[in-house]
Order: sequence, then structure tokens, then C-alpha cells
Amino acid sequence: MKELVEFIATSLVDSPDDVRVDEVERDDATVFELRVASEDLGKVIGRQGMTARAVRTLLSAVGSRRGRRYRLDIVD
Repeated sequence: MKELVEFIATSLVDSPDDVRVDEVERDDATVFELRVASEDLGKVIGRQGMTARAVRTLLSAVGSRRGRRYRLDIVD
């Protein structure tokens, strides 16, 4: 899952070398903390948060099939 989030983020940004995804276990969910360059933050979030919402939907769909909860936190 971490690789999926990383692949999506690097495909969206201008500085793919600055993309970093950390996987953190919290309570009952796996949280993916996504860090990108500050100038690429808008590209990852998208207009009105639509891009971030789409990635979260993908994580939710995969998580439901696996019986896990996945969350995406975009850290600036």
C-alpha cells in the first residue's frame, strides 16, 4: 500500500525526488503520512481536495477488501 501511495504522489508532482511516505500504525488503522515539496502540495491535494479524496477512496476500497483501515495524512 505504501508503494501505491508513493507511485500516485510521484506521478502527480514536479519534484518526485521530494516525495516521502511514512507508514505508521495507530490504534486500529495504518496511517500513510505523505510529504511532498511545498510547491507540489496543491497538486497532491487538488482542486477542492478532489485528488486527495480520490486517493483516500482508493485506500478505503483496498482496506475494506483486506479487512484493514488505511488513512492518508498529507503533512506540510
